[in-house]
Amino acid sequence: MREAAPKRVTAADIAREIGVSRATVGFVLNNTPGQTISEATRQRVLDAATRLGYRPHSAARALASGRSQLVLLVLPDWPIEFSMRLYLEEAYRVLEDAGYALVTATRHAGTGTRPLWESLNPDVVVGFHPFDADDVASMRASGVGVIFPDPALPGDPGDIGTFAEGPRLQALHLHELGHRRLGFAAAPDLRVAALTEERARLAQDAARALDLPPLRVKTVDHRDGSARRAVEEWRAAGVTGVVAYNDDVAAEVVGAAVRAGVSVPAELAVIGHDDTPIASVFVPTLSSVRVDHAAAGRLVAHLALHQADGRPLPAPLEPLDAVVVARESTLGPMTRAPAATPMG
Repeated sequence: MREAAPKRVTAADIAREIGVSRATVGFVLNNTPGQTISEATRQRVLDAATRLGYRPHSAARALASGRSQLVLLVLPDWPIEFSMRLYLEEAYRVLEDAGYALVTATRHAGTGTRPLWESLNPDVVVGFHPFDADDVASMRASGVGVIFPDPALPGDPGDIGTFAEGPRLQALHLHELGHRRLGFAAAPDLRVAALTEERARLAQDAARALDLPPLRVKTVDHRDGSARRAVEEWRAAGVTGVVAYNDDVAAEVVGAAVRAGVSVPAELAVIGHDDTPIASVFVPTLSSVRVDHAAAGRLVAHLALHQADGRPLPAPLEPLDAVVVARESTLGPMTRAPAATPMG
């Protein structure tokens, strides 16, 4: 037989415990201003609440205040990698410090799952990219007060901090080292296909601006031998430098090159993206582009709070510059690394 759930401790229970009115308890627990409650009584209420295990009823509190103190972050269907974890951890921290809870939900294409904002009644819904008209209408009908990015304004928060600079910096770094024929190593994960295509396009734009031939794009996957085939085809085409979608893909290319007897970076230089821990521990160490994902998480949290209840933004806002961190996969073990290449 299923056990009954323990009875929730209410403000009325606290009032009976210490012999004060229910209103007095409510005023203390809600920190209601303008009340003439003595410090001794206030402390008795708080002590009894702790002793009895009182927890505020979130739904009732939201109904009374008109706020749920919830921020819903709608994630794209991407793998939760190192950079995303940094982003989320900092967003959680900033929001929790401000008294808000962050809830995340991942949108999966082709499912009939009811959107979480219809059930949670969040104060703010945040997306990585602008929501479509149907989603906006659903949020408005569900009483969501703040949607970010604002559907009434142009722009895309996915580019906050000019994250799009990464592929340009990768191509520029290889160009500065004398490489004139470049390849692009794409990720095989279909969940990031759109992001991979965008980074490849940005790298192509950078190559065109540097008067380089179009990058030869190859998808690499350690499970099917495509990384080694890509290395062989790049070498046959005269490619000497590879822009990789991220550090994991860069490691696959370097590993395939070494196993094929291709010297890195003397015959093939490779640069990754995100500067994840693997970049500094892989052998050879991987050059990469570092983007401050933690600062981006903090910024988005501050923007959500600003729109939710008008609290001021930090001044000045943290810079979200991208920089090249040059290591052995482009410089070699005995070469002195140049200063990090800044964004802009």
